[in-house]
Amino acid sequence: MKKLKVVVAALGLFIAGTAGAQVKIGYISVDNMVGLMPETAKVDSMVQLYHTDSLQPRYNYTLSEYLRKDSIVNGKDSLKTPAAVRAQIRQEMQNSAYELQNWQAIAQQAIENKQNELLAPIYKKVVDAIKTVAHEKGYTYVFNKEAFLVAPDADDLLPSVAQKLNVKLPPQVKPGLNSQAIQPAGGNN
Repeated sequence: MKKLKVVVAALGLFIAGTAGAQVKIGYISVDNMVGLMPETAKVDSMVQLYHTDSLQPRYNYTLSEYLRKDSIVNGKDSLKTPAAVRAQIRQEMQNSAYELQNWQAIAQQAIENKQNELLAPIYKKVVDAIKTVAHEKGYTYVFNKEAFLVAPDADDLLPSVAQKLNVKLPPQVKPGLNSQAIQPAGGNN
């Protein structure tokens, strides 16, 4: 609700400040456009590959090291290891235990970071195309569609930006239909 009030207040100030100038306002769902980009489908497979080739081996290594150190500290030959070394290994085991216990959250954060890194150039490409279309069509301001509760189809720049990027729109995103039906393939933001 607070976000809505800020948007309404900003829009009110914007309209009041530009009353004398000719203003053309458009909007687009940036996330939907990114979801329609062919490169976005590749991001999902790259993130999955990152999980299997990078994160899973890291988890397996951490677990094996924890078990190896546990055998040094608690195994039958543990008394052969000096007390100072055992104390240091116990500290390392605590760190490993924390990582293993919180692995789900750690892995999820790493995946989100990787996904954001891979999506950044796609978002830049889409934003650049939006700027180009807005300039070509004379739009003074372009808002993200999610900022509006009601907006006419005529000012939705999604079809024009898709055309600029050579992206074919599926039928459910054609003008006159609800373009919110498409979710980004990367599941981002």
